[in-house]
Amino acid sequence: MTDCINQHSEVVLHFDLKLPDGSAADSTRVHNKPAKLVMGDGSLTANFEACLLGLHEGQKKSFELAPEDAFGMPNPDNIHHMDRSRFGPDTPVEVGAIIAFSGPDGNQVPGIIRDVQGDSVTVDFNHPLAGQTVIFDVEIVQITQRDEA
Repeated sequence: MTDCINQHSEVVLHFDLKLPDGSAADSTRVHNKPAKLVMGDGSLTANFEACLLGLHEGQKKSFELAPEDAFGMPNPDNIHHMDRSRFGPDTPVEVGAIIAFSGPDGNQVPGIIRDVQGDSVTVDFNHPLAGQTVIFDVEIVQITQRDEA
């Protein structure tokens, strides 16, 4: 019998992320590239990790996460009003457009244009699924136990 997922596991899994209405939000199966995660490294919420604990290689499970256990609630501090002049001539400044901005650390950060009023453009830097209940369908591909540090 294979190991099961515990607090010290490195896990390779496929997932399908859906909204309660059944619409697909993301999937590792599109490009057949499973995700790799390390339990306990802080990249997942405690409740998300709790849903994975005890699963075995080859096992499939579906679970629903409330917004605070998935991508969090929208943060009003992540909504910015920018002058239209900050956008290049080839940038589509229209509601719903997703644009990559350079963050303070130099990494690209996606922002969604929520409103355009004259020269004022409202950009939302919250995760697109913030505030949403999501359903994860997971399939455990591989489990590796790490040494406890």
